[in-house]
Amino acid sequence: MMKSAFKKLRLKNHLLTAISYLIPVVCGAGFMIAIGMAFGGSSSADLTKSFSFWDALSTMGGAGLGVLPMIISTGIAFSIADKPGIAPGLVIGLAAQQIGAGFIGGLIGGFIAGWLVLAILKYVKLPTWANGLMPMLIVPFLASFIGCLIMIYVIGGPIGWFTTWLTHYLGTLNNTSKLFYGLMIGVLASVDYGGPINKTVFAFVLTMQASGVNEPITALILVNMATPLGFTAAYFIGKLFRKNIYNKVEVETIKTAFPMGIFEIVEGVLPIVLNDIVRCVVATGIGGAVGGAISMYFSANSKVPFGGLLAIPTMTKPMGFIIGLVANILVTGTALALLKKPVPVDEKEEEEDTSSEAELNMDDIQIS
Repeated sequence: MMKSAFKKLRLKNHLLTAISYLIPVVCGAGFMIAIGMAFGGSSSADLTKSFSFWDALSTMGGAGLGVLPMIISTGIAFSIADKPGIAPGLVIGLAAQQIGAGFIGGLIGGFIAGWLVLAILKYVKLPTWANGLMPMLIVPFLASFIGCLIMIYVIGGPIGWFTTWLTHYLGTLNNTSKLFYGLMIGVLASVDYGGPINKTVFAFVLTMQASGVNEPITALILVNMATPLGFTAAYFIGKLFRKNIYNKVEVETIKTAFPMGIFEIVEGVLPIVLNDIVRCVVATGIGGAVGGAISMYFSANSKVPFGGLLAIPTMTKPMGFIIGLVANILVTGTALALLKKPVPVDEKEEEEDTSSEAELNMDDIQIS
C-alpha cells in the first residue's frame, strides 16, 4: 500500500517534466555565456558601467543560469498543480535561492508549492460570492506564504548544510574515487541518448555545479558530445575493417548527427540506435565510461552547463576534457564497428536499384 501511495505522487514524472522546461533555459543561457567567455567576456561584468559586447553576452547568460532554482521549482509546481502552481513555485524557488538552498532547495520547493496548491484547492472553502478570489489571491498568497515559511525556517538550513557537505566531499575525492564517479556518470548519461536517465543525471550534476563543483557536469558534456561523434567515427573505423555497418539511410543520419554532437545534442543518433538498440547501448556505455572517468580523473571543469565545443574556452584544464573526448569517441566508434553486424553490399545495391526503378517508372509516365 505504501508503495502504491508513493507511486501516486509521480515524483519522477513531475521532475522530468520540469527538467524539460529547464533544459531550453540552460541551453540558451549556456550558449550565451560560453560564446561570450570564448571571446574574452566576463560573466560578472557591471552592465551599468563600461562593458564590451562579449561581457554583456556572458553576464546575461550567467544571470539566466542564476535563476535555475526558480525555473525548476516553477516547472515542478506547474506539473503538479497546473497554472495555479506557477506563482507559488516561482516565489518559493526564489526563497530557496535567497537562503542558499540552491538548486536542491528549488527542486524540493517545487513539490512543496504544488502540493500546497492542491491542498488549498481541496480544503479551503469560501462563500460563493468570494470564489473569484481563489485563483488570483487566496491560492497564490497562502501557498507562497506557507511554502516560504517552510523553506526558510524548516528545510532551507538542512538543505544548505547538505549541499555544503556534498561539495566538500566531492572536493576531497582522490583520483581513484574520481575515476569511479566519472565512470558512473559516463555510463548513465550515455545509455539512453538524452532520455529520462540522462535528464536525471543532468539534474544531479547541475546541482553540483550550482554548488561550485564543475567536474561532474563536464563529464556529462563530454559524453553527450562524444556519443554522436563516436557513431560517426564508427563508420570510418568500420571501413578500416572492410565492414559496412550502416545502411544508406543511417549514413545520411550521421551527416546530421555529427554537427549536432559538436554542440552537445545527442538525439541525432536515435534513428540508428532504434535499428540496433542492444549493440548501440553497449558501445556507447563502454565509451561513456571511459570518457567520463578520464574527464573526472583530470578534473576537467567547465564553467557552463551546456555548449559542447564552446564550453572548452571556459575550462582551466581543457586538456583533460580533450583527452577524454578523443578516448570516448575512439572507444565508442571501435566498439560499435566491432559489435554491429555488417550490412551486405547487395543490400545497398538493392536500395539503389529500387530507387532507380522508381525514378524510371515516374519518367515513363505519359499524360495524353
